[in-house]
Amino acid sequence: MRGARGRIVNLMARLLISRRRGKSSPDALLSLLPDSALVPLRRDGLDPVAGLGEMRAREPVSQMKLPLGLRAWIVTGYAESKAVLGAANTFSSDFSHLVGTVGITADQNPGGLGFTDPPDHTRLRKMLTPEFTGHRLKRLVPRIDAIIDGQLDEMEARAREHGSVDLVQSFALPVPSLAICELLGVPYEDRADFQRLSTTRFDLLGGVGGTLGAISESLTYLMDMVKKQRAEPGDGMLGMLVKDHGDDISDEELAGLADGLLTGGLETTASMLALGAIVLLQHPDSRRALQERDDAIDPFVDELLRYLTVVQVAFPRFATQDVEVGGTKILAGDIVICSLSGANRDGSVSLEGFDPDRAPRPHLAFGHGIHRCVGAELARMELRAAYPKLMRRFPDIALATDDLTYRKLSFVFGTDALPVTLG
Repeated sequence: MRGARGRIVNLMARLLISRRRGKSSPDALLSLLPDSALVPLRRDGLDPVAGLGEMRAREPVSQMKLPLGLRAWIVTGYAESKAVLGAANTFSSDFSHLVGTVGITADQNPGGLGFTDPPDHTRLRKMLTPEFTGHRLKRLVPRIDAIIDGQLDEMEARAREHGSVDLVQSFALPVPSLAICELLGVPYEDRADFQRLSTTRFDLLGGVGGTLGAISESLTYLMDMVKKQRAEPGDGMLGMLVKDHGDDISDEELAGLADGLLTGGLETTASMLALGAIVLLQHPDSRRALQERDDAIDPFVDELLRYLTVVQVAFPRFATQDVEVGGTKILAGDIVICSLSGANRDGSVSLEGFDPDRAPRPHLAFGHGIHRCVGAELARMELRAAYPKLMRRFPDIALATDDLTYRKLSFVFGTDALPVTLG
């Protein structure tokens, strides 16, 4: 089954890498995958395409009909997705499953939490979790506020000069990039380089992760930063991990954790900030509520996370044994992909449409189980601070065009440009 699994990943990786390298016509590669494999990556405006809901209603655990008898599954139901994501002993995320496909070698492992299984995952997560407690993150609040205010100043200056401003480039992207700088402890003199690196990765991706070249470039940069922190530990996350754990955590592991925060916390939060602004412009009541009431932000952000679910699918899992999910038998070696956007629209848990006034609903926007996003609270902090500041600073903000372009096929849903006028 290892060879079959490798061929499945090979098909998907060829498609994604082709898109990330800017090839204009991926039709030949798209033809290698069944439509059912692509439905979870498509949207109709801000909403998943109707076919995703139809797939979930018909078969919440659907087999992809691939050539050569290859076996892979798309999970679209909430309960079924939660079961897969919560069973780390049965469904593996280990990077080694990718080794040998499309030229991927073991030394290209980006590390971090997302590509490891216990016991390595358990050890690293135990080290990292204290850095994301409410108490530790509280020190970032004044800096995040200052970062947001600084970007709002920059937006205003650009709008005065040009009449409109791109909210993605001037706000949605730099806010999480600079927040990650604060978290990691990137020295001020290095932050311009760090932001350029972040922007390059964002432009290359169009989805989660990146080409091997982009990963290699960032790891080289981060390894250099780790070595500096090892020599003179600062007060950021990398410095604190060095102080607290010393040689128990290697330079490669530290760089992998930093790279995971960059890939997991930059594009996703940037997409949320941009798309959330669109939602606010489409829902005047929510916009007014954020301008007038501090208590409106928490339910708004939580419902927005569920509604948008910018990370459309979870990283593929590989079944380590025969198992039944939602009444469907999955065999050892099968690849399983959970559609988070499908699960979060499952009518048994949450409804279609955006409604911040409904009772809180559980969702999988940050994943579930041992691989649930460790930076979830940091992301919430940024969103809770950014939306009210944006709407109160520019109460007359409006779209500068009716022709919005969204990513047509991507792991991380979003838009690469959002021109607005500030009034």
